[in-house]
Amino acid sequence: MEVLIGERLTLEDLGAVAYTRRPVALAPAAGERVLRARAVVEELARSGRPVYGITTGVGGLADVPIPPEQTVAMQANVVRSHAAGVGELLPPEAVRAMMLLRAHGLALGYSGVRPETLHTLIAMLNAGIVPLIPSQGSVGASGDLAPLAHLALAVMGEGQVLTAAGGVRAAAEALREAGLQPVVLAAKEGVALINGTQMMTALGALALLRAEVAAKTADVTGAMSAEALLALPAAFDADLHRVRPQEGQQRSAANLRRLLAGSRLTRPADRVQDAYALRCMPQVHGAARDGIAYARRVVETEVNSATDNPLVFPEADKVVSGGNFHGQPVALALDVLAIAVAALGTIAERRIDRLLNPQSSGLPPFLARAGGLHSGLMLAQYTAAALVAENKVLAHPASVDSIPTSGNQEDHVSMGSIAARKAARVVEHVEQVVGIEALCAAQALEFRGAEEASPAVRAVYRAVRQVIPPLERDRVLAGDLALARDLVRQGILLQAAEEAVGPLE
Repeated sequence: MEVLIGERLTLEDLGAVAYTRRPVALAPAAGERVLRARAVVEELARSGRPVYGITTGVGGLADVPIPPEQTVAMQANVVRSHAAGVGELLPPEAVRAMMLLRAHGLALGYSGVRPETLHTLIAMLNAGIVPLIPSQGSVGASGDLAPLAHLALAVMGEGQVLTAAGGVRAAAEALREAGLQPVVLAAKEGVALINGTQMMTALGALALLRAEVAAKTADVTGAMSAEALLALPAAFDADLHRVRPQEGQQRSAANLRRLLAGSRLTRPADRVQDAYALRCMPQVHGAARDGIAYARRVVETEVNSATDNPLVFPEADKVVSGGNFHGQPVALALDVLAIAVAALGTIAERRIDRLLNPQSSGLPPFLARAGGLHSGLMLAQYTAAALVAENKVLAHPASVDSIPTSGNQEDHVSMGSIAARKAARVVEHVEQVVGIEALCAAQALEFRGAEEASPAVRAVYRAVRQVIPPLERDRVLAGDLALARDLVRQGILLQAAEEAVGPLE
């Protein structure tokens, strides 16, 4: 089933195109909108009136007039001069998401590109032609100029691309082999292709999809730890949470009640209460969920927004130069995402420590069968601690920073791409930390008796054991940690739990 652009896209649509290469098609009504906007641009180009990016230069050169005979050269020069990215290449799935979002934004009918330019971009995406785009160089000013310029280069048949077969080729060769012609950019098209928030939005959207899985999985691994540590079930009582109706807290508490239902390990005991890492799971996990939900609202709105400059309004026969490209809304939301997800890792690491520390668990030190001769899972907690510590640095907000660019014309910038890259790294780290919790909790249940756990936790325990055997003696842990991370990232632990108790909130 094709994903239609020019209508409303969801983050799930974006994920399907980015990860599973679902084909893309232009919605029927979008073609007419594109034609109407293009007609306005062509009339302005012929008129010679000063209109930003059409008959003038860009950025700090906005007051320089461009004669009609130099329009084509100027648009190509804008793309070439702005392709100034550096650093590691963006992963292919992120570039596919960028291509989808750029095509969708153009298809909304406010950018004024020609239909053939839009169709070429769509055809490249469907043919598996992925431009090589460096990850650094955007400050989120006129959007993600440098990364989008590298994307636009490929549309022009310049630069390098990754092909569907997996090889790196010159863009012109890849286009020719796919039966496509490089685009000779016309008036406004270079500016339209490179203005916008598509890099930060693409990276943020993919990070969000993974963060939502990680947040639900944190409830699952938290339930495993609760079983292994004989947690008191009163902390998840429905009445307790009813009188503090924070939405995320309500959802997390409800999940934990369902995940622990039927347990013979979590039960009233002679102590009054548990440590916060257990007792306050709904409150901490819930706050993270609320932060993630806020980020989703902002990013999904941005996915369906027109963010280049200037924007064309055919119904009013006007072109408006403004600042919809400014990445501040997305940058702020992705900073919140990083902070929210980092908190999931922080509390999960504390549960890991409690599982491994005999003073808090009542279990053998570091869950080793023969402590001393064997170190057990001691270093798993070190790894979790290192990732959590790094997240504290990465969670420092990028959106509060600004460095003026373009001769001080762009004197406040969002740093949105940096916020997106940091958020994605935090999510990656937390997937690993939550995986480590699953690994340690499963080992603790070897001593506690997995058969005594709830049906949901038993199902998750079996999912772990299908790929990671119990730790009978010391072995290299790096492979186990990578497998545990993949169980989280691929949603396998979450799926096992939901097969036992139904969809979690």
